[in-house]
Amino acid sequence: MPPDRAWKKMKSPSSSASSSSEECRNWLELPRDVTVSILQRLGTIEILETAQKVCMLWRNISKDPSMWNSIDMRNLGDLHDMDYDLEKMCIHAIDRSCGHLQDINIEYFGTDKLLAYITQSSSQLRRLRLVCCYSILDEGLSKVAAKLSLLEELDITLCSLSKESLEVVGRCCPLLKSFKWNQQWYATGLSQTECDEEAVAIAKNMPELRHLQLIGNQLTNDGLQAILDGCPHLESLDLRKCFNVTLSGNLGRICAERIKNLRHPNDSTDDYGFVADDGSFDEGLDIVYSLDYTEDDEVVDDIHDDGSFDDDSDYDPTDLY
Repeated sequence: MPPDRAWKKMKSPSSSASSSSEECRNWLELPRDVTVSILQRLGTIEILETAQKVCMLWRNISKDPSMWNSIDMRNLGDLHDMDYDLEKMCIHAIDRSCGHLQDINIEYFGTDKLLAYITQSSSQLRRLRLVCCYSILDEGLSKVAAKLSLLEELDITLCSLSKESLEVVGRCCPLLKSFKWNQQWYATGLSQTECDEEAVAIAKNMPELRHLQLIGNQLTNDGLQAILDGCPHLESLDLRKCFNVTLSGNLGRICAERIKNLRHPNDSTDDYGFVADDGSFDEGLDIVYSLDYTEDDEVVDDIHDDGSFDDDSDYDPTDLY
């Protein structure tokens, strides 16, 4: 429960001694639209596991389909230490959206099956973010791409997908304006692998892009030139950790003239949120982790084995995912 002192009224300096007691404001007296605005700032896990259990008003608001236009499944990624099923929780949130889902963020637990459920349940998806979803494969994404025709923003970070997915997504998502295709940079001994296949796939199939992020990609100057030729509306380009690219000479000049926001290969990745290379300069650092959270919260709820919630039941801390 939010602390009462957050809503204490400040006592006027002119108040008499007889009115020294402070008046506390009841959270239930907040206008409904203010309460909705507060809850919408929480992540999906926080809403399902904490906020909706505060009171009946918050629970009823949390069941409103308009609360689930956006689903944010941010988590620490420590799936082996979790006592609940993120996929079941996500499916429940999707069901609450009643087909109005427009924006969804999946981290660490996404599968082909879940992706298919998302696209079957919503025809209005505008933004999709997949982070460390190693169980989503080319075949799974390619199968659902045709149902993502309204997609405007796609973020695929540290996943096991290839240029085949890029080609299909590009053909099926003509409205795509922002694309993030981020990987870990790997150096093999003293050599650096070069590959322009993904860059060419982007250039040939995503002509309406305005924003492109390719952290850790193995493209060369040839791949970059293909992107500049195939994506004439590009406004921002993030090439951090793309060490096969040399932004000098005529190519560097073209980028500087055309791209309003250009991030260079050696620019800092402090704001990225993930390890951006294989630790070649830090011996033994070969893990990938998210920096979104600083502490691990225990999460429990009243979800059944089949993935359904008992929304009208009392909270039972022993009833885990």
